Amino acid sequence: MLVKASTSLIKDLKKQKRENGSLLFLDNFKIIKDAIKAGLKPRYILVSDESLNIWENENVYKVDRQTIEQLSDSRTPQGVVCILDYLPHIVESPKTNFLVVDSLQDPGNVGTLIRTATACGFEYVYLLDSVKVTNSKLVRSSVGTIFQSKIISMTKDEFCQYVKEWNLNLIMTDMEGDNIFTSRFNGLVGVVVGNEGQGVCDQIAKLCSKTVKIPMRAGVESLNASISGAIIMYEIAKNNL
Repeated sequence: MLVKASTSLIKDLKKQKRENGSLLFLDNFKIIKDAIKAGLKPRYILVSDESLNIWENENVYKVDRQTIEQLSDSRTPQGVVCILDYLPHIVESPKTNFLVVDSLQDPGNVGTLIRTATACGFEYVYLLDSVKVTNSKLVRSSVGTIFQSKIISMTKDEFCQYVKEWNLNLIMTDMEGDNIFTSRFNGLVGVVVGNEGQGVCDQIAKLCSKTVKIPMRAGVESLNASISGAIIMYEIAKNNL
């Protein structure tokens, strides 16, 4: 029989959710399993019913449905919330093709980009002045792939220094670029996806060795950032999937 979570514990967790940006509050069974499989150790797992407890040797507590709803960001909670520390990846040069996210704040777009990058074998993702990887909507839209990827958050200034130090090959999109479907790439490639309103900043654009475009019919200026990034990554990776 599960122990009921104390009032003080629940109060502390609500405070931590508001103030501790390094904690993940996961409310999806699949994503929780993915996180634990990746080696993350839960601090607590809260369930609204004992029948939902599928874990052994973890700190599992029973709480009421209202507490689950207060700690979950989902509109339809599954009756579980897992609280754990997110372990940021160490800063290192990419060993595979990689994704660079420049000043994107929409967690849904960033999560989708991370998911696509993982599917394409782009194991490294550099988030530059972008939404935090612990954002709950980002975690959900990535469908747990943040635990498979090597995600590194830093400022644009820091990244620009690493580009020079590591001699990275970057490409970006622009309507005046070369057709992505007829372009060829050698060695490791970093795909830079910019803010939908501003595009890739000048600071990063100057470091890109190539500009490509996705051909479109007249009257359409651009695609959603996550869709554009997905097309380019799949085109680069298609022969290795």
